[in-house]
Amino acid sequence: MQLTNARILLTGATGGLGEALARELARAGAQLLIAGRDVPKLAALSATLGAGSASVRADVTRPEGIAAIVGAAQEFNINLLINNAGIGAFGLYDEQNWPTIEQLIATNLAAPMQLTQALLPWLKSRPAAAIVNVGSTFGSVPFAGFVAYSATKAGLRGFSQSLRRELADSHIAVVHIAPRAIDTPLNTPEVNALNRDLKTASDSPADVARAIVTTLQKNGKERHIGFPERFFAWLNGVAPGLVDHGVAGKLPAIKRHASTTQKGRP
Repeated sequence: MQLTNARILLTGATGGLGEALARELARAGAQLLIAGRDVPKLAALSATLGAGSASVRADVTRPEGIAAIVGAAQEFNINLLINNAGIGAFGLYDEQNWPTIEQLIATNLAAPMQLTQALLPWLKSRPAAAIVNVGSTFGSVPFAGFVAYSATKAGLRGFSQSLRRELADSHIAVVHIAPRAIDTPLNTPEVNALNRDLKTASDSPADVARAIVTTLQKNGKERHIGFPERFFAWLNGVAPGLVDHGVAGKLPAIKRHASTTQKGRP
């Protein structure tokens, strides 16, 4: 995929990975339209991306936010959509409130599906185009303590794969990229403590951003970032019982840290 002079819409641009990815794409020669909810952060990031960049303040979970992004994307003449906006939630499923779960579904799954559908006619009119969905290892290896989150990311992976197959006779590439844990300020203290307890590797946003750009430049369609997570994604596809057994051994630690999350709620 040619990123030099590509015109890219990047959602979730003011988050830890989003900011790093915006900078990496700009270094690769792309022009960026960055979307997010934090106006000061958007302005500060846009100012570092070069004269050809632009920004749009919008909430991807609201119809008016989708409309604002679509209008800005067409005006910017995008040919590459990166659905990066996402949120997390750690806790035992029966102890999570439904509004939290609804927000996960709205942000991580419904929003990229809706934005993609709204922009498909436009992308089909471009000489070449791509849709990139940033998922998670938990979409392929659903994990205890992240039930609702894993469900949204598994849905995003299914959406990516089925859309790729539906658009196989078109000029639109569909890419799904699944990072493992990323070390960002968005991680709660409980998630960081769990990662330390389970010795879960975390990548820096800059490293993940470079991996994503490399995947796009090499015309990759599906990538799990990190090992052994890539192996466990494969194993869960062929022998999920083995993964069940492995995660069961970690359940006491997961429940211990999840209980801390519940105690910290107002």
